[in-house]
Amino acid sequence: MSTAPALEPHHHHHNGHPHEHHHHEDHHHEHPHHEHPQPVKILGLDRHRLSQIAWAAGALWLLSGVYIVRADQQAVVTRFGAVVEPRVFPGIHMALPWPIDRVGKLKVQQQQRLVVGGDLPDTVLGRTQPLASQFMTGDQNIINLRAVVQYSVGTPAQYLFGTQDVAKSVAAAVETEMARRIGLNPVDAILTTGKTAIQEQVRGAAQQIIDRYGVGVRIASVNIETVTPPPEAADAFRDVASARADGARIYNEALGYENDVVPRARGEAQQLTSSAEGYKQSKIDQAKGDAARFELVAAEYARAAEVNGRRLYLETMEQVLPRIRKLIVDKNGNFDLTIIRKGDSAPPARNP
Repeated sequence: MSTAPALEPHHHHHNGHPHEHHHHEDHHHEHPHHEHPQPVKILGLDRHRLSQIAWAAGALWLLSGVYIVRADQQAVVTRFGAVVEPRVFPGIHMALPWPIDRVGKLKVQQQQRLVVGGDLPDTVLGRTQPLASQFMTGDQNIINLRAVVQYSVGTPAQYLFGTQDVAKSVAAAVETEMARRIGLNPVDAILTTGKTAIQEQVRGAAQQIIDRYGVGVRIASVNIETVTPPPEAADAFRDVASARADGARIYNEALGYENDVVPRARGEAQQLTSSAEGYKQSKIDQAKGDAARFELVAAEYARAAEVNGRRLYLETMEQVLPRIRKLIVDKNGNFDLTIIRKGDSAPPARNP
């Protein structure tokens, strides 16, 4: 555009001045000049070539708005600084070329780490930062605690524009909830069985704070790596921990003894009960059998009481008399002394 006015005077000078000073020249020299004018060139290029270059540049500019979001990414599109596409999923997409639209891509599946109660190198080197890692428990004990937080991008637009420093915001939310939960629990619970519950409570509460402030982060885990007493109280804590371990060991031994003795005693009791039941049943059956036999004998005896009575008496005497010494005395008080001589047969008794 700026070259046209510059070329215009040059054109008039080329056509008008020769006409003014050479008016009487032969028209044979002017006529070919008007039939074949010289094309205007810019930077050595004619207008047709410049038009082609302009169209090509425009096409390339428009094609620069095509962008690809990989499978592990999501994108955010802004137009003059305002968000127009807060979440663009993987694939091939089109936006207005720069500088109208800008595309920010984020790896939403990548897990990021930060440390509460120190720095990431502290985990490797094993050092502590007392001012950053000290927390007060519910029973007024001071402990050094270090926790590792893993998080990822939750909402891309909020992650890019919701806060100036995402890591500091996440660390502040986790540290706040960690201090509150540690202050509600005794040191014994933190050092032993309560740590897992505290981690989950801190994760959930910190996530609510982050969502409320629009940080755009999803907290995956809060893992308490180390919980140690201050150096001044380390010996006392070790003694307590040793006593606790001894108590747990003794309890487990007693529990094992109980699990061994009680089932065996129950088995023996069951065996004795079964044996007693069997003995009881056998005695009952035997008594019933004896009673039945007695009833049969009594019935037979009742049929011929005199005869059966004498027979029973004689059978009984046959069993009893051979075992004892006998003196047979008649009604007058006389008895035969020869009966007591061993081997002699007793004479028949005399009837008075």
